[in-house]
Amino acid sequence: MQTHRSLAKPVLACLFAALISAGAFIAVPLPFSPVPIVLQNFFIFLAALVLEPAWAVIAVIVYLALGAIGLPVFSGGSGGLARLVGPTGGYLVAYPFAALLASLISRRGSRRRWKDALALILASLLIYALGVAWLRHVLDSSWGKAALIGLLPFIPGDALKIAAAVLVGRRLADLVAELSGDGDAGA
Repeated sequence: MQTHRSLAKPVLACLFAALISAGAFIAVPLPFSPVPIVLQNFFIFLAALVLEPAWAVIAVIVYLALGAIGLPVFSGGSGGLARLVGPTGGYLVAYPFAALLASLISRRGSRRRWKDALALILASLLIYALGVAWLRHVLDSSWGKAALIGLLPFIPGDALKIAAAVLVGRRLADLVAELSGDGDAGA
């Protein structure tokens, strides 16, 4: 029984790394932007709400490491270090920080849906900040153009992902806590 509990967190982190990878395959390219619409951030949001902060970060770092060594886990089935320094690199690099921020905020004090939503909104703002700044640098464009192609088109979809993650995250955290015998995982 103790072995089962000690393996639960690493297994869940690996599961979330796989889900984040799968979310990258669901990519909708935008004709006016090098940044596609993806589901990666939805699974990062879920990891932040379900896993303890360190394990949420580990899940994202495992995902990034798999992509960095060339496995096709980035958007559109791509991989390699070039993706980390390309137009979407800022978003990718922001993911572990966003997972940490959201998980820490969500777990501070008692769990409330409004707090989970706030945590994910702040995480999204962090992703946008690093992503748009890097996109501007790589494209050598103005802030306005970078925001137009790397921020504005994604706000409605990300709002839906945040809402879905808040609804699913609490139930999933409770289920994980029950299955792992960890009574405070969803707290």
